[in-house]
Amino acid sequence: MRLAGPLRIVALVVTVGLTWIVGSILLGGPGSGFPRIQQFFNSPESSVTAEPRARKYKCGLPQPCPEEHLAFRMVSGAANVIGPKICLEDKMLMSSVKDNVGRGLNIALVNGVSGELIEARAFDMWAGDVNDLLKFIRPLHEGTLVFVASYDDPATKMNEETRKLFSELGSRNAKELAFRDSWVFVGAKGVQNNSPFEQHVKNSKHTNKYEGWPEALEMEGCIPRRSVAS
Repeated sequence: MRLAGPLRIVALVVTVGLTWIVGSILLGGPGSGFPRIQQFFNSPESSVTAEPRARKYKCGLPQPCPEEHLAFRMVSGAANVIGPKICLEDKMLMSSVKDNVGRGLNIALVNGVSGELIEARAFDMWAGDVNDLLKFIRPLHEGTLVFVASYDDPATKMNEETRKLFSELGSRNAKELAFRDSWVFVGAKGVQNNSPFEQHVKNSKHTNKYEGWPEALEMEGCIPRRSVAS
Protein backbone atom coordinates (compact mmCIF):
# COMPACT_ATOMS: atom_id res chain seq x y z
CA MET A 1 0.00 0.00 0.00
CA ARG A 2 1.46 3.38 -0.98
CA LEU A 3 1.83 5.87 1.89
CA ALA A 4 3.44 8.81 0.04
CA GLY A 5 0.17 10.72 -0.28
CA PRO A 6 -0.90 10.51 3.38
CA LEU A 7 2.64 11.28 4.59
CA ARG A 8 2.74 14.40 2.48
CA ILE A 9 -0.55 15.52 3.98
CA VAL A 10 0.69 14.87 7.55
CA ALA A 11 3.94 16.74 6.84
CA LEU A 12 2.00 19.69 5.43
CA VAL A 13 -0.31 19.83 8.46
CA VAL A 14 2.67 19.71 10.86
CA THR A 15 4.48 22.43 8.93
CA VAL A 16 1.44 24.71 8.90
CA GLY A 17 0.87 24.10 12.61
CA LEU A 18 4.47 24.87 13.56
CA THR A 19 4.45 28.00 11.38
CA TRP A 20 1.30 29.25 13.10
CA ILE A 21 2.75 28.60 16.59
CA VAL A 22 6.09 30.35 15.84
CA GLY A 23 4.31 33.27 14.20
CA SER A 24 1.96 33.63 17.16
CA ILE A 25 4.90 33.76 19.59
CA LEU A 26 6.96 36.24 17.58
CA LEU A 27 4.04 38.51 16.81
CA GLY A 28 2.79 38.52 20.39
CA GLY A 29 -0.33 36.47 20.11
CA PRO A 30 -2.51 35.58 23.09
CA GLY A 31 -0.48 34.11 25.94
CA SER A 32 2.85 35.10 24.44
CA GLY A 33 5.44 36.63 26.77
CA PHE A 34 7.72 37.75 23.97
CA PRO A 35 7.87 41.26 22.51
CA ARG A 36 6.15 41.79 19.25
CA ILE A 37 8.31 42.02 16.19
CA GLN A 38 5.99 44.55 14.60
CA GLN A 39 6.92 47.03 17.33
CA PHE A 40 10.20 47.52 15.50
CA PHE A 41 8.24 48.77 12.52
CA ASN A 42 5.90 51.07 14.41
CA SER A 43 6.18 54.81 13.84
CA PRO A 44 7.97 56.83 16.57
CA GLU A 45 4.68 58.59 17.33
CA SER A 46 2.96 55.32 18.25
CA SER A 47 5.79 53.88 20.36
CA VAL A 48 5.90 54.34 24.13
CA THR A 49 8.93 56.37 25.24
CA ALA A 50 10.35 57.18 28.66
CA GLU A 51 9.73 60.57 30.23
CA PRO A 52 12.43 63.03 29.06
CA ARG A 53 14.86 64.13 31.74
CA ALA A 54 14.60 67.71 32.94
CA ARG A 55 17.22 69.78 31.18
CA LYS A 56 19.96 71.24 33.33
CA TYR A 57 21.78 74.45 32.56
CA LYS A 58 25.11 75.88 33.71
CA CYS A 59 26.18 74.56 37.13
CA GLY A 60 23.05 72.40 37.17
CA LEU A 61 20.57 75.28 37.39
CA PRO A 62 16.99 74.36 36.42
CA GLN A 63 16.64 77.53 34.30
CA PRO A 64 19.15 79.48 32.19
CA CYS A 65 20.37 82.83 33.44
CA PRO A 66 19.50 86.01 31.54
CA GLU A 67 22.10 87.60 29.30
CA GLU A 68 24.84 89.49 31.12
CA HIS A 69 24.41 87.29 34.20
CA LEU A 70 26.73 84.68 35.69
CA ALA A 71 25.27 81.32 36.73
CA PHE A 72 26.53 79.95 40.03
CA ARG A 73 25.92 77.15 42.49
CA MET A 74 27.67 76.59 45.80
CA VAL A 75 27.43 74.15 48.68
CA SER A 76 28.94 74.54 52.13
CA GLY A 77 30.82 71.70 53.76
CA ALA A 78 28.86 68.97 55.52
CA ALA A 79 30.15 68.71 59.11
CA ASN A 80 33.91 68.01 58.86
CA VAL A 81 33.47 65.18 56.36
CA ILE A 82 32.37 66.50 52.94
CA GLY A 83 34.08 69.56 51.54
CA PRO A 84 32.35 72.56 49.94
CA LYS A 85 31.87 73.28 46.23
CA ILE A 86 31.80 76.51 44.27
CA CYS A 87 30.70 76.41 40.61
CA LEU A 88 30.54 79.41 38.29
CA GLU A 89 29.47 79.35 34.63
CA ASP A 90 29.80 75.56 34.55
CA LYS A 91 33.37 75.70 35.88
CA MET A 92 34.17 74.19 39.28
CA LEU A 93 36.24 76.82 41.07
CA MET A 94 36.67 74.97 44.36
CA SER A 95 35.94 71.39 45.44
CA SER A 96 37.44 68.35 47.13
CA VAL A 97 38.08 66.84 43.69
CA LYS A 98 40.18 69.88 42.74
CA ASP A 99 41.94 69.51 46.11
CA ASN A 100 41.73 73.23 46.87
CA VAL A 101 39.28 73.33 49.81
CA GLY A 102 39.93 73.12 53.52
CA ARG A 103 38.58 73.68 57.01
CA GLY A 104 37.40 77.23 57.61
CA LEU A 105 36.47 79.70 54.87
CA ASN A 106 36.82 78.75 51.22
CA ILE A 107 36.97 81.89 49.11
CA ALA A 108 37.04 82.39 45.33
CA LEU A 109 37.73 85.86 43.92
CA VAL A 110 36.20 86.44 40.49
CA ASN A 111 36.40 89.23 37.93
CA GLY A 112 32.86 90.60 37.99
CA VAL A 113 32.91 91.62 34.32
CA SER A 114 34.48 88.60 32.60
CA GLY A 115 33.59 85.95 35.19
CA GLU A 116 37.18 84.71 35.20
CA LEU A 117 38.66 83.30 38.40
CA ILE A 118 41.27 85.57 39.96
CA GLU A 119 42.31 83.37 42.88
CA ALA A 120 40.87 80.69 45.17
CA ARG A 121 42.12 79.84 48.66
CA ALA A 122 41.03 78.15 51.89
CA PHE A 123 41.66 79.77 55.27
CA ASP A 124 41.73 77.70 58.47
CA MET A 125 39.60 79.59 60.96
CA TRP A 126 40.23 77.17 63.82
CA ALA A 127 44.01 76.92 63.98
CA GLY A 128 45.18 79.25 61.21
CA ASP A 129 46.33 82.88 61.20
CA VAL A 130 43.53 85.39 60.55
CA ASN A 131 46.09 87.80 59.11
CA ASP A 132 46.39 85.54 56.06
CA LEU A 133 42.68 86.06 55.42
CA LEU A 134 42.94 89.81 55.99
CA LYS A 135 45.80 90.11 53.49
CA PHE A 136 43.63 88.29 50.97
CA ILE A 137 40.48 90.43 51.21
CA ARG A 138 41.82 93.86 52.19
CA PRO A 139 43.19 94.86 48.75
CA LEU A 140 40.15 93.86 46.67
CA HIS A 141 39.40 96.11 43.70
CA GLU A 142 36.04 97.59 42.80
CA GLY A 143 33.81 95.06 41.04
CA THR A 144 35.52 91.92 42.35
CA LEU A 145 33.04 89.16 43.24
CA VAL A 146 33.69 87.19 46.42
CA PHE A 147 32.32 83.65 46.80
CA VAL A 148 32.53 82.17 50.33
CA ALA A 149 31.64 78.66 51.52
CA SER A 150 32.23 77.42 55.07
CA TYR A 151 33.61 74.03 56.06
CA ASP A 152 33.71 72.71 59.65
CA ASP A 153 34.41 75.94 61.58
CA PRO A 154 34.29 79.34 59.84
CA ALA A 155 34.51 81.76 62.74
CA THR A 156 36.75 80.95 65.72
CA LYS A 157 39.63 83.09 64.42
CA MET A 158 37.42 85.89 63.12
CA ASN A 159 38.12 89.31 64.59
CA GLU A 160 36.31 92.64 64.36
CA GLU A 161 38.14 93.75 61.21
CA THR A 162 37.36 90.51 59.39
CA ARG A 163 33.65 90.79 60.16
CA LYS A 164 33.65 94.45 59.10
CA LEU A 165 35.28 93.65 55.75
CA PHE A 166 32.72 90.94 54.96
CA SER A 167 29.92 93.30 56.00
CA GLU A 168 31.27 95.89 53.56
CA LEU A 169 31.11 93.22 50.83
CA GLY A 170 27.36 92.95 51.49
CA SER A 171 27.08 90.32 54.23
CA ARG A 172 24.30 90.57 56.81
CA ASN A 173 25.49 87.61 58.87
CA ALA A 174 29.25 88.06 59.17
CA LYS A 175 28.89 89.98 62.42
CA GLU A 176 27.14 87.07 64.15
CA LEU A 177 28.98 84.15 62.53
CA ALA A 178 30.08 81.70 65.24
CA PHE A 179 31.80 78.36 65.91
CA ARG A 180 30.75 75.64 63.44
CA ASP A 181 27.99 77.68 61.79
CA SER A 182 27.18 76.90 58.15
CA TRP A 183 27.57 79.87 55.80
CA VAL A 184 27.50 80.55 52.07
CA PHE A 185 27.82 84.06 50.69
CA VAL A 186 28.42 85.97 47.47
CA GLY A 187 29.43 89.59 47.82
CA ALA A 188 31.29 92.24 45.86
CA LYS A 189 33.66 95.07 46.47
CA GLY A 190 31.79 98.35 46.18
CA VAL A 191 28.22 97.16 46.79
CA GLN A 192 25.86 99.65 48.35
CA ASN A 193 23.34 97.22 49.87
CA ASN A 194 23.21 93.81 51.48
CA SER A 195 23.81 90.93 49.11
CA PRO A 196 20.73 88.85 48.16
CA PHE A 197 23.04 85.82 47.94
CA GLU A 198 23.64 84.66 51.51
CA GLN A 199 22.53 81.81 53.76
CA HIS A 200 23.42 81.13 57.36
CA VAL A 201 22.50 78.38 59.83
CA LYS A 202 23.53 78.58 63.47
CA ASN A 203 25.26 75.71 65.22
CA SER A 204 22.75 74.49 67.83
CA LYS A 205 22.54 71.15 69.57
CA HIS A 206 18.75 71.42 69.38
CA THR A 207 18.57 71.81 65.60
CA ASN A 208 21.83 70.40 64.22
CA LYS A 209 21.41 67.87 61.44
CA TYR A 210 24.78 66.26 62.12
CA GLU A 211 26.21 65.61 65.58
CA GLY A 212 27.95 68.86 66.46
CA TRP A 213 27.25 70.58 63.12
CA PRO A 214 24.23 72.15 61.41
CA GLU A 215 23.03 71.13 57.96
CA ALA A 216 25.00 71.89 54.82
CA LEU A 217 23.74 74.83 52.78
CA GLU A 218 23.15 74.96 49.04
CA MET A 219 22.63 78.15 47.07
CA GLU A 220 22.32 78.88 43.34
CA GLY A 221 21.33 81.80 41.18
CA CYS A 222 22.26 84.40 38.56
CA ILE A 223 24.58 87.30 39.34
CA PRO A 224 24.53 90.43 37.15
CA ARG A 225 27.89 91.11 35.57
CA ARG A 226 29.59 94.13 37.06
CA SER A 227 30.28 97.26 35.01
CA VAL A 228 33.65 97.83 36.67
CA ALA A 229 36.16 95.17 37.71
CA SER A 230 39.82 94.74 38.48
